[in-house]
Amino acid sequence: MLPEVRPHVSAPLAHQLEHQWGLASHLEAGHLDVEDVAGIAVVAAAHSDGYAATGRLLGLLAALPAPTKAGERFWSDLWRSSGTTYLLPVNIKAQVLRSLAGEGTALARQILWAVDEMTPPQRLAAGEVIGQALAEPDDLPDLKTQVIGELWLRDLELTAWRVLHADRRPDDPAGRKVFLDAWTSI
Repeated sequence: MLPEVRPHVSAPLAHQLEHQWGLASHLEAGHLDVEDVAGIAVVAAAHSDGYAATGRLLGLLAALPAPTKAGERFWSDLWRSSGTTYLLPVNIKAQVLRSLAGEGTALARQILWAVDEMTPPQRLAAGEVIGQALAEPDDLPDLKTQVIGELWLRDLELTAWRVLHADRRPDDPAGRKVFLDAWTSI
């Protein structure tokens, strides 16, 4: 589940391709050679951490029972066990939809608030509920549901942090020069 590419988010990539590779924004794909395509792939991969993290965040949420009548019990149990309403579908729907449109920071913040709000016993209980839901369809009898749920929560928390980190890290030439100067002066 990948977020949609938004022009304002991809502007730094387009800028770098234009200046570093000399590729005009109106250049047709037929004018590119293999080296140009490889260079574009490398630069795009370097700029994709925010998209990848947002896609991972959405993928983790998609692994949970759907917020339908059939998944109602799961979401109710998650709310009771975690002690937080921040993760309930009604409270994250707008952020999930924004994430699908390429804006994952609001969802990431809400997830981090939810995890931070949980006490250790609530986190364990929420992990158990999540683990049960994840273990049922995948039929993983050799793993404890508590372990599965805790790993899912850790992954969710770390991925939310990655979304926020990717969003706040400017990739401008001046900032990159300062970074390189700092490391080469050591």
